[in-house]
Amino acid sequence: MDTISIRLAQPSDGKNIANFNQAMAKETENKVLVPHVILAGVNTLLKNPSQGFYIVAEVDSKVVGCLMITREWSDWRNGVFWWIQSVFVLKNYRRRGVYRRMYEFVKELASNKEDVCGFRLYVEQDNLIAQETYNALGMKQLPYLMFEQPKPE
Repeated sequence: MDTISIRLAQPSDGKNIANFNQAMAKETENKVLVPHVILAGVNTLLKNPSQGFYIVAEVDSKVVGCLMITREWSDWRNGVFWWIQSVFVLKNYRRRGVYRRMYEFVKELASNKEDVCGFRLYVEQDNLIAQETYNALGMKQLPYLMFEQPKPE
C-alpha cells in the first residue's frame, strides 16, 4: 500500500466524515443516521475545536479513514481524557495500518498537551476485530459499563 498520511481534518472534509459515520453506524450497529443531522453534527465540531476535532487518513490524496476526539474533564486526575470516537476505515484499507497511524498521530498530539491524562474509547461488544486492534496498541479494557439517558421530551 502507498504511504498513509495523517492530518487534522478541515471543514472541506465534513462530507467525507459524515459519509463515513453513516457507513460505520450501519455496519456496526445496523443504524441509519439522518444525513442532514450527521452532516450538521460533523460540521459543528469542525467549527468548534474547543469541543474536539477529527483526524483523517489519506492514501494517494484519497481520504480513507477518520476518527473523532472529544474531551472529558477528570477531576480525579486534574486533566483531560481524549475520547476516541467515530473510528472508520474504508474496507479496502483495513488491516493495513491506517488506524495504527491515526492512533500514533493522536499519541503524538497528546504528548505535547500537558492537560491530557490519557485516551479512552468504547467499542461494540461484538466488534472483536476492533478490540484486538486496541489491545495490540496497548490499550487496556476497563471494568465499566456504559449507560445512556436520552434527553427527556
